[in-house]
Amino acid sequence: MKIKYLLNGILAALVFLAVFPILFTVAGSIMGSQELKQVLEPFLTGEGGYISWKFLPLYPTLRAYIEVLLDSPEFFVMFWNSVKITAGVLVGQILIGVPAAWGFAKYKFPGKNVLFLIYIALMMMPFQVLMLSNYLVLDGLGLLDTLAGIILPGIFSTFPVFIMYRFFEGIPAALLEAARIDGAGEWLCFWKLGIPLGSPGIISALVLGFLEYWNLIEQPMAFLKNKELWCLSLYLPEIDASQAGKAFAVSVIVLIPAVLVFLAGQDYLEQGIISTAIKE
Repeated sequence: MKIKYLLNGILAALVFLAVFPILFTVAGSIMGSQELKQVLEPFLTGEGGYISWKFLPLYPTLRAYIEVLLDSPEFFVMFWNSVKITAGVLVGQILIGVPAAWGFAKYKFPGKNVLFLIYIALMMMPFQVLMLSNYLVLDGLGLLDTLAGIILPGIFSTFPVFIMYRFFEGIPAALLEAARIDGAGEWLCFWKLGIPLGSPGIISALVLGFLEYWNLIEQPMAFLKNKELWCLSLYLPEIDASQAGKAFAVSVIVLIPAVLVFLAGQDYLEQGIISTAIKE
């Protein structure tokens, strides 16, 4: 029993460490400006030392949220830019990635293995490796400093294809053959069997895609010069250190959609992990 309590204590400590940044942010967002200035004084003055933090502010206030939601029109411009980028990428990945994953999983064609290997290699390359080539291509297409220049590369991302491929691959070939014998064409097999049976993989890819593109920072920083096209991930660094309360409030507001999407798709993400681990 003592070992059990010890393990529970260790796990509880690890959980606290994991959620500490969120608690830190939420507490900071409801602190008054004077109290926040007091606890962050070593950081704001640059004189060194350690900040003293309180999870329960002495005088909670929603002033920072009011400032963001009512007195910061630029926040909503960048909020809708983030919505446009994320929605555009996810819709494009459904239209392009789902058929591509189905084709890789259920059809044989010359060069299939080589092409899929290229997909995997591209998936493993970080943005920094491909940044110059992406920049040159977007410049040639006249898409630099446009939202389309951020959305288009995301649509053709290889990662969602890899995720959905595993689910489509698990659909029994005998089921498709039975459907074809009954007169179903290839499109009908894809629409009536592939999409419903592979929906956990599609939703997993969409959830992961949302979490990635909602918090996108490197691509907008590299390809967007016009601040009117910036997204929320670039709004936070622009907030002055003296407006720490506003920065905390923006962080909480940006975090809420990501948390809701994650909680809604958590079961599908677990199925995705299980699917990639199981081998026939």
